[in-house]
Amino acid sequence: MPSSTDTPTAELARFVANLGYEHLPAAVRERVKDIILDTLASAIAGRQGDESRQIRALAAALGASRESSVIGGEPLSLAGATLLNGYLITAVTVCDVHRPTLCHTTPQVVPPALAIAERNGASGRALILAVAAGLETTVRVGLGTKYPAFRAKGWHSPGVIGPFGGAAAAGKLLGLDAERQRNAFGLAGSQSAGTFAHWGTPTVKFHQSRGALSGLMAGLLAEQGFLASAEVLTHQDGGLFNAYSDGGQPDAVVADLGKLWALEQIALRLWPAASSIQTVITGLFALIKAHDLRPARIAGVRVGLSKTVYDMHGTLAWNDKFKALLSTPYVTAIVLHDRRCWLDQFESTRFRDPAVDAFARERVKVEIDPRVESTGAAIEIRTVDGAVHTDHRAAPKGDPSDPLTRAEIEDKLRTASAGFLPADAAERIIDLVGGLERLGNVRELLAVLRAPTQDG
Repeated sequence: MPSSTDTPTAELARFVANLGYEHLPAAVRERVKDIILDTLASAIAGRQGDESRQIRALAAALGASRESSVIGGEPLSLAGATLLNGYLITAVTVCDVHRPTLCHTTPQVVPPALAIAERNGASGRALILAVAAGLETTVRVGLGTKYPAFRAKGWHSPGVIGPFGGAAAAGKLLGLDAERQRNAFGLAGSQSAGTFAHWGTPTVKFHQSRGALSGLMAGLLAEQGFLASAEVLTHQDGGLFNAYSDGGQPDAVVADLGKLWALEQIALRLWPAASSIQTVITGLFALIKAHDLRPARIAGVRVGLSKTVYDMHGTLAWNDKFKALLSTPYVTAIVLHDRRCWLDQFESTRFRDPAVDAFARERVKVEIDPRVESTGAAIEIRTVDGAVHTDHRAAPKGDPSDPLTRAEIEDKLRTASAGFLPADAAERIIDLVGGLERLGNVRELLAVLRAPTQDG
């Protein structure tokens, strides 16, 4: 049996502890800036989440101090801001996703990084480094779970592996050495939780929010020298990979660590809808653009999905905002009607609209297509004049194979901010993140992100 210094947990902890800004390739630095900007856009949009006020009430109850900024809101305690920011990022399902592990990574990583960076007056470079360490940690621990076996047991990735990323981001900003970072990972693993029993409810989003707080607590407690298991990932009696999977694939955690950056496989989303149906939306917009499709001209729509995606999104009702965001029939109908896909498409005035509802029920057919794999989609639209238009693609816009440009992410932030933050504030956020490596103190960015008035 390997010594405690040769284990995946120890090796990952050494990597995080020794990682310097100069070790990040230029492409990784820019990718992390893209992800941070996208995360801020997602959080600003998240103020419109149906349950965001409830999470704010919980966050406010965690402490009466107001030293930490809330994105688009009024400040709360260190713990409260971390918890609420984590929820805001994921509240309207427009944040990132690492598809191989079906994990939203930013809600658990960015909030503790922002909280500690603001508290300590850290530089923009330090924030980039911390977020890079957190994202890389999350993805690699996720890959180590051997996701199919992990998922078969009902676990939901963000709540289980997310705390490790939060602990890495916090640990980097706290200056933890390798031993304390290893303890932080042990503490993170002790808080790993979240299952698919909650699918279709806002509790699946709370997994991300609570994961952010778990990572923060793990880092702060490890900073004090608090001890934890020396090997939380592969321990035979309760290690994460044995307890939550079938032993996992520990080598994936450390393979080419520092040479191959797994965080580059994180996908971003243009639209507030389930990550697994982003390909459907991409295909619909391509067909609209190519053929000027209008609902009155459409006789029927067939959407083919993989069995996995169909089981989650193929038949889901759309009787509230959250379910509408996840429902393939409704998303198909509303995109074809409105030629737009943002938060106003998921308000009750739209999903209760008789014309949209009837179109979704009567003219949209969603089915399992054996040709479609993973989160791909095959769309066929028949028009009333007998024409048939098709789109079949394996991945959506925002996937690493077709990434969002910086300009597209900037537009996403402008859209999310419209009517809430002044236009000059949105442009200032874009400029500050674009030049984050030159920012002397992250507090300058957080000050712009605070809302002009309270919004929960």
